Amino acid sequence: MAASHIPSDVPVLPADLQPSDGRFGCGPSKVRPAHTNALAASPLMGTSHRQAPVLNLVASIREGLRALYHLPSDWEIAIGNGGSTAFWAVATTSLVRTRAAHAVFGEFGQKFADETLAAPFLSPSLVISAEVGTVATLVDERALSAFAQDEGPDVDLCAYPHHETSTGALSPLYRVTPGSAGVTADALTVVDATSIAGGVAADVTATDVYYFAPQKCFASDGGLWFAFLSPAAQERARTLHGQADRWMPQFLDLSVALDNSVKNQTLNTPAIATLIMMDEQIQWMLAHGGLSAMEARCRASSGVIYEWAKAHPFASPFIPREEWRSPVVATIDFDEAIDAAYLARVLRANGVVDVEPYRKLGRNQLRIATFPSVDTADVEKLVASIDWVIAQRV
Repeated sequence: MAASHIPSDVPVLPADLQPSDGRFGCGPSKVRPAHTNALAASPLMGTSHRQAPVLNLVASIREGLRALYHLPSDWEIAIGNGGSTAFWAVATTSLVRTRAAHAVFGEFGQKFADETLAAPFLSPSLVISAEVGTVATLVDERALSAFAQDEGPDVDLCAYPHHETSTGALSPLYRVTPGSAGVTADALTVVDATSIAGGVAADVTATDVYYFAPQKCFASDGGLWFAFLSPAAQERARTLHGQADRWMPQFLDLSVALDNSVKNQTLNTPAIATLIMMDEQIQWMLAHGGLSAMEARCRASSGVIYEWAKAHPFASPFIPREEWRSPVVATIDFDEAIDAAYLARVLRANGVVDVEPYRKLGRNQLRIATFPSVDTADVEKLVASIDWVIAQRV
């Protein structure tokens, strides 16, 4: 950013500390310039999503995702409009038969729980919660005891976030055992991977539904959801679609989304620009080593931030346990001697943007995205910039 555009009360970062790209937001995330160049050059903008060129684009995305995740042939990839917020409603309508259980350890896990709790056709959900900055699971001793002691109907859908965007907490990926205490024999495990899909290597067959949106690791715009569906999840969606006593709007009907997806289209018009950029990112990921290479890239970048925090007495990772620390969203707390809001303001004025904490946490904190598109060299300059800004106030 040119110094002439920086307010007079804000120090100007030295040129050698300025990241080459100052986008560190947790979503929408940095889009690589090559992808926006491809968008500008594409002949698909302003054309029909029901015709072969766009259908082929969707097919390329679905095939690329299948290759990235080595999906079994009997799994399907469904696509719909509305992002992960819409998918919480889709799952509530199309995947929960009677009752859900949720592990909640942040804002986004709670939002899905709120959907099933509010559904008038479902029994009240079982919610296992943990403090922000930690991780709750549905398979630890506390959760198993809660299932065993619960007096409500057995749950037929178990949901948790693989990654909590609001805090930067990473959960292990696991399946809740169908037929265990308090769980039906055909229970599904449904995982929100919105901000971690594409950033870690994951065996999604440990779940039944693994869903995400394109504006995080996949470096595109929002407005769509993608879901990997096991055969059991596909069967559940089709069974509930045919259940006479359940009203199911088309927009929330997963079986309708599935029928459209296998034809490489969506129920209603998608954002073509989002599809173009996502396809570019998937092909870039595949060409640069796949998911394991993307995870290594993200861990190298987030590692710079965590090591920086450990080296400074006034800073500390918000997530206390290393195994829970996200490779794609690093949250760093500051003691009262450092004003994190001031740091974020100075950085933003200098073109280094979106490092503010999640708004509802209310912490003296920075939240920094290290998605695959972010270059580690830029993260190194970011922490050097933070040091420089702090030094100006001392």
